[in-house]
Amino acid sequence: MPRRRLHMTGAEDSPLRAALRELRTRLDVPDGFPPAVLAEAGEAARAPDVSAHLDATDLPFLTIDPPASTDLDQALYLERRRHGFRVFYAIADVAAFVRPGGALDAEAHRRVTTLYFPDGRVPLHPALLSEGIASLLPGETRPAALWRIDLDPEGRTVGAEVRRALVRSRAKLDYAGVQRQIDAGTAEEPLALLAVIGRLREEQETARGGISLNVPEQEIVERDGTYGLGYRTPLPADGWNAQLSLLTGMAAAAMMRDSGTGILRTLPVAPDGAVARLRRSAEALHIDWPHHVAYAEVVRSLDPAKSSHAAFLQECTTLLRGAGYSVFEHGELPTPAVHAAVAELYTHCTAPLRRLVDRYAAELCLSATAEARVPEWVLRALPGLPKEMADGSRRANTVERECVDVVEAALLRTRVGEIFDGYVVDVKEDRPAVGTVHIEDPAIVARIESGTPLPLGERLRVRLTRAEPGPSKVLFVPA
Repeated sequence: MPRRRLHMTGAEDSPLRAALRELRTRLDVPDGFPPAVLAEAGEAARAPDVSAHLDATDLPFLTIDPPASTDLDQALYLERRRHGFRVFYAIADVAAFVRPGGALDAEAHRRVTTLYFPDGRVPLHPALLSEGIASLLPGETRPAALWRIDLDPEGRTVGAEVRRALVRSRAKLDYAGVQRQIDAGTAEEPLALLAVIGRLREEQETARGGISLNVPEQEIVERDGTYGLGYRTPLPADGWNAQLSLLTGMAAAAMMRDSGTGILRTLPVAPDGAVARLRRSAEALHIDWPHHVAYAEVVRSLDPAKSSHAAFLQECTTLLRGAGYSVFEHGELPTPAVHAAVAELYTHCTAPLRRLVDRYAAELCLSATAEARVPEWVLRALPGLPKEMADGSRRANTVERECVDVVEAALLRTRVGEIFDGYVVDVKEDRPAVGTVHIEDPAIVARIESGTPLPLGERLRVRLTRAEPGPSKVLFVPA
C-alpha cells in the first residue's frame, strides 16, 4: 500500500514539472517502449487470443475509477440471490494479448509495475493495450477473467469460480458520482448493492480482525506560480469498491490453496516494538488510543478528513513493512501464509494492467476452476516472481518517496529559515537523532535531524534549513 499517492495540476513549464522530469532521468525510469514491444502490442491488439472466452456481454457491467483513469482493470455487476448476493467481477485478461516469452512479456518482467508520478504514470504495458484494447472501457467488448462469487446474507463467501469470458461495460463511473447517487437514494440496483455488499464485507473484515487503511491522497495544485498541498479524503464508495477487490483476492488465494499451487501476498504480524512506536505517534498527533483498545479499532474510528488523522493513517502504513510474495507448490503453504492486515489468505489478482504478478495469479485460478494443468509458462516463471515483485516494489516505493520529497521541496523553497509547529512521529532505531516530523501547516511529513536524540511523540518547534528539489530535498532541525 502506498504511503502517499500524489496528483497535480499546473502548467507544463512549471518548476515542479521540470524537477519531476529530472527525477525520472536520475532514477533511470523507462522513457517509452522499444520498437519491438510496440510492434508486438500492435499485432496483439489486432488479433487477441479469445478462442477460449465465453460470451458474457449480456451482463451490464460498470467500472468505478478516478475520472481521468483509462487503464481500467476491473468491472463489476452485482445482483441479489434468494439467499444472499452474487458478485460478478471482471478482470482484464492481459494474457489474451501478451505472448509468453515474447517482447511484451519480457518488457513487463523488466518493468514489473506501473510507476506513478504526480504529473503522470509510466505504464507496465504500452498504452495501446493498457489504456486501449485491453482496458475495460465502456461500450467495448473485452476479454476478461470473469469471477463469480456467491455470498450469504451476511456477506460471507459460499462459492467462487473464474472463467475466461468476453464482457462489455455499460458505464464508467467515478467515486464522487457513485457516492452522490447512493447518498441521495437515487442509485438503482446493481449500483445500490455496492453499498449493501460493501458494508457487509466491512463487517466481515472487522469480525476476522482485518483492517483497511483509508490513507488520504495528497493533491498538489499550482496557482499563480505557487503550490498548495492538501489531502483528498477517501469516500465510503472507495472503501466499498476496495472490498470487492479484497473479496476476489481472498477467493483467489483460497482457490490456490485448494489446488495446491499458488503465489500469495503475505504480511507478518507487526512486532510489538512497531506497535509501541505507533502508539507514541498517536500520542504526538493527539489520537485517542486507550491501552485496552486494539489497533484496528482505533484505525476504524479515524476521520481521514482531519489532518492529524490523515498523518497518523500514513504512519500506520509502517506496520505493512515486510509484505511480500510467497510461492507454494504441492499444497505446502508458506510461513507466514496469511496477510496480517487482511487477516486471511490473500493474493494480488485484480490489477493485471498495472502489476505483473496478477497475470500469473489469474492463470493459476483459471486452471484451478477448470481442473486443468497449470500452463508451463506460468510454472516456469513462478519461482522467480517473488524476487521480481520485490525489486519492482522497491523501485515503485523509491519513486513515490522521491516524488513526495520533490513536491514538498517545491512547496517550501521560499520558506527556508522559517519556524514551524510540528510533532516528531518517527525516529530511526539505529539513529535516534534522525526521524520524521509532521508539520501542522502546511500538511507536510518530512525528515528532521538533531544533535541529540529526538523526542518521539512530542510537540516540537522546528526550523526549515533546506528545501531544494533534487537529491538534497527537505530538512528540518529543532528550533
